[in-house]
Amino acid sequence: MNFQEGEIICIDKPYGMSSFGALAHVRHRLSRHLGVKRLKTGHAGTLDPLATGVLILCTGKATKRIGELQAHVKEYVATLQLGATTPSYDMEHEVDATFPTAHITRTLIEETLLQFVGEIQQIPPAYSACKIDGKRAYELKRKGKEVELKPKILNIDEIELTDFDSELMQMSIRVVCSKGTYIRALARDIGEALGSGAYLTALRRTRVGDVRVENCLTLDEFPKWLEQQEIVPYEETNKTQ
Repeated sequence: MNFQEGEIICIDKPYGMSSFGALAHVRHRLSRHLGVKRLKTGHAGTLDPLATGVLILCTGKATKRIGELQAHVKEYVATLQLGATTPSYDMEHEVDATFPTAHITRTLIEETLLQFVGEIQQIPPAYSACKIDGKRAYELKRKGKEVELKPKILNIDEIELTDFDSELMQMSIRVVCSKGTYIRALARDIGEALGSGAYLTALRRTRVGDVRVENCLTLDEFPKWLEQQEIVPYEETNKTQ
């Protein structure tokens, strides 16, 4: 492998770690293994800290492919808690409102999900990495400032109800969607469309393009995998760059 010329490494990001944190962990291991101060690396598509799954990392000249990789179709599996909302639309924040759920049935959910297939407009979460005048929305929100984001047009190729627990009022879905889709915001919108509320309790990215999560490395597996690779030595002329 030639990490300087560029390689793509597919990681199964763990729960509770930011995408940058996972990237930094891998970059540190790679740089130390190659004997360089800092190997150029980047990731193709952020995952929230509370989400797990496919995170594509690029090294060296392969970082030029990040835009291309980010554009690939993505697949997620998610669990939603119905009847309540949180400010971040996931479990990062406490519940801020509750709503009725007695009217919600499997049939209603399946009928409601149909309206989200195809081209839709979605307002990104205020707690997101979207930029407003050069500032990240979540940074402004955490400082107590009002955040107003404009709707974005995106595409949902497939959305499928995979489970519904009428006692716990929890539902699970599989979603195949375009770049830029916030599953947290989709949960918010599904809750509203059901005449209730909803937030994410679990999210896993299972596919990006042809890369499937079952073929990704965990961070615990990465060191052993790295030791097993035949690596082209890093050029001396690039060690100081």
